[in-house]
Amino acid sequence: MSEGELDAWMAYLRATHLLERRIEEQLKTDSGLTHPHYEILAKLSIAPQRRLRMSDLARKLVVSKSGLTYQIGQLEKRGLVERMDCPSDERGVLAVLTDEGMRCLEKTAPGHVAVVRTFLIDQLTPEELATMTRIMSKAAAAMSPNGSSAGPQVSPQSGSPDGSRSGGSPDGSA
Repeated sequence: MSEGELDAWMAYLRATHLLERRIEEQLKTDSGLTHPHYEILAKLSIAPQRRLRMSDLARKLVVSKSGLTYQIGQLEKRGLVERMDCPSDERGVLAVLTDEGMRCLEKTAPGHVAVVRTFLIDQLTPEELATMTRIMSKAAAAMSPNGSSAGPQVSPQSGSPDGSRSGGSPDGSA
């Protein structure tokens, strides 16, 4: 690795670890959620009828099915998510965001957005944000099985977690 590559790697590691720590602190303080829990609630909040097949949710979150099962179990204990049989496939299981889960997400999202804006988005110029988006999309595409970044485009200009300006459902954790 060249000195420039090493510097970039070390800066990336430090920044991502520090941002993740700030996000975890905010989520724990505001709602007792972990970052993976928040991501699950956010993905379910924008799904049709606030529900997704467990296998589809695992794919969207880029986690193993067993890891997701564990996380969903924790959220179920708090009444934030419930599992139900898939009506179109007797082997399928749906994860469903409860009304309590939606209230928790709505309470937590503003603080989450504030942390991401304060420690990342607001630190960059519009040009740097565009560059970061291109870089991260390129990296995600290289790691994706189908070669695409497979995610929504996020507008860092808005205050909503999914990048929308219309005040839609909270989504898209940092």
